[in-house]
Amino acid sequence: MKEISLIVTALVIGVSLIEACWLTGKTRRTDTPFQWYEVWLSLTDLTGRKLLAWLPLSLATPAFAFAWAHRIHTVALDNVLTLLLLFVGQEFCYYWYHRASHRIRFFWATHAVHHSPNQLTLSSAYRLGWTAKLTGSAVFFTPLIWLGVRPEVVLAVLSLNLLYQFWLHNTWMPKLGWLEYVINTPSSHRVHHASNATYLDANYGGVLIVFDRLFGTYVEERKEEPCRYGLTTPMLSRNPFVVELSQWVQVVRDIKSARTIRTALGYLLLPPGWRPDGSGDTTEALRRRAKATEVAEAAKVTV
Repeated sequence: MKEISLIVTALVIGVSLIEACWLTGKTRRTDTPFQWYEVWLSLTDLTGRKLLAWLPLSLATPAFAFAWAHRIHTVALDNVLTLLLLFVGQEFCYYWYHRASHRIRFFWATHAVHHSPNQLTLSSAYRLGWTAKLTGSAVFFTPLIWLGVRPEVVLAVLSLNLLYQFWLHNTWMPKLGWLEYVINTPSSHRVHHASNATYLDANYGGVLIVFDRLFGTYVEERKEEPCRYGLTTPMLSRNPFVVELSQWVQVVRDIKSARTIRTALGYLLLPPGWRPDGSGDTTEALRRRAKATEVAEAAKVTV
């Protein structure tokens, strides 16, 4: 199993470097040349996560153990229907994990690392943040274990889900017709990585896009509004420790400045950008400001 993981990792890195070389030549004479430092930051993130994987630190581990000990059934993956149900169930859990990673600051502090690249390339796919195990984000998949799916199977299916998403991180593949209604595609994922106000907090699916359509979080990529990649406040540092930990540093600062426990919990559990006086940069606030600017510009044109 470890050998397979090493081979897959090598292939993913190799393909991403091939794309990087191709994009370097393609963008050499443009106003937005390829930024190789983004690739090195992603490789540093991957290396760090491989090293940290040896540490027995994970909030999800005891939750998995408890769920397995109190499971209501033991699922035998011996037929196509069971495998299909596992796939759909895992995708459902992934949707809510991913949505929470954008809407709860405690999880966003790690997930923001994945959104920190200011260009979207295949190497962006494996920049996932060093602190994922410490936040226990895998706890969102605990219901599958409680239902009787072995923990190692749940984690293996999650790994396959993330591997599928590798190819979604590109700007050169067009829309895929009717598949846009069913599966997560590069077009849908470009929207997910965009920092445009109208594109924020959308398209959370892993392999499928149907849950986004069902729960109202699907947003289509539009030619008239090109995607701007990165965080709403761009990450300009090339220091991997700043990239990995800056969100956590700000969380700690905000909590230290809180005058009440309620405010401190708000800084930790409410959406990124929340402020107790309403002056923050949440997705909703950014959209209101963008809309106000749009209305003001339209009024100028009318006058």
